[in-house]
Amino acid sequence: MARIKPFRAWRYNRELSTKIDELASPLFDVVSKKQREALYSNPYNSIHISVPRDIETQKRTVEEWKAEGIIQQDQIPGIYVYYQHFTLPGSRRTYTRKGFVCFIEATDWNSVNSDVLRHENTMPHSVNDRIEILAQSQMHVSPTHGLYFDPEFSLEQYMDESMKNPIYDREDYQGVRDVMSVIHDFEVIKKFVDKLKDQQVILADGHHRYEGSLFYKQRMEAQNPNHTGNEAYNFHLMYLTNAEADDLRILPTHRLLSGLKDFNKEELLKKLSEDFIIKPLDNPNDVNEIILGKKWAFGLLFGKEAVKVRLKPEKATELTWNFPQVVKDLDLTVMHYFIIEKALGILGKEQRSSAHISFERNFSNCLERTMSGEVDFAIITQDISMEDVKNVCHSGYTLPQKSTYFYPKVISGYLFGSIKEDEFTLPFDIGF
Repeated sequence: MARIKPFRAWRYNRELSTKIDELASPLFDVVSKKQREALYSNPYNSIHISVPRDIETQKRTVEEWKAEGIIQQDQIPGIYVYYQHFTLPGSRRTYTRKGFVCFIEATDWNSVNSDVLRHENTMPHSVNDRIEILAQSQMHVSPTHGLYFDPEFSLEQYMDESMKNPIYDREDYQGVRDVMSVIHDFEVIKKFVDKLKDQQVILADGHHRYEGSLFYKQRMEAQNPNHTGNEAYNFHLMYLTNAEADDLRILPTHRLLSGLKDFNKEELLKKLSEDFIIKPLDNPNDVNEIILGKKWAFGLLFGKEAVKVRLKPEKATELTWNFPQVVKDLDLTVMHYFIIEKALGILGKEQRSSAHISFERNFSNCLERTMSGEVDFAIITQDISMEDVKNVCHSGYTLPQKSTYFYPKVISGYLFGSIKEDEFTLPFDIGF
């Protein structure tokens, strides 16, 4: 099952580490063009190796940073404890997502024996980009996010103890407080290794980066007649958090529909009335609260107007897509079938590449873009439960596109993980 390893991270030197908030950057799939350009102005910002202007420049930058001591490799292997303290709109509660960063063996998620389960499909061009960045620099520039299961919370005590001596403690671009420490103690690290060795990990975020690791591993294995499975290219950098924790938050991703030919709101609602109970709303801002907790309920925004639609229970059996029941029962499956395919005529197999569908996580942005006429309408969705994610993963299927947004995103720049053999291999055998 899941095989994890401590490692010797590459981190900014002591002087630069005091300015880590100026060097950290958002992940490649969330950083905006405007953010990138601003971050590029700092010659040492991690954006230069995580989302480089071009691949060759990235390779050269990594080599120069190593040679000049901009980044330095820790001498003692460890696992890196990483806490994210955050709040959510409309709540005064402060959440703390607790986890740790380590190397994990990359196993093929298409195999029944995979140690890592995915919950969404990937897009080939994004995977290719990640493969080349990894191949050129042989450096994992940001950890993906995986979920392990520990209902007894047996590891938290060791992480809490480590957090008494943090190496970083800064607020990031999301307004999240990111704190990192490191555990070097052999006996404690072994408890982490043992906890993971009998279970599968669910990949929460970073499917493209993980699949990039898989392809790179396959490429290197094919070139190595003496492949053993212990080589550095077999491993992937991952941030692991306990899926049993209440501080694990999954936010919804709404759908924006635009450029629809001869779009007419009244005609759409007439078609939807065959399958949905439709209720006009007085205030579009109330959508989230009105649909909250109601199965198969969605909000539709049409400029200053909004309606709540909820699938008629007897209609659920008419969903003809060839999925197991656990997938058919999902709110998002219902939405993609009954609203986007049946009412709008965009077939399920065409939806992932459709130019008419875009995604937005911020409700206010949905409202603004519908009121401005930039999009035809928005579909407001609810968040998905961890139980649903787990059930779908174990069914062997994946969730609909953009089903989950595990908040907050992991920050890039706190550490990097090398898969160069001489930098990956530990200076002495510690039994892992």
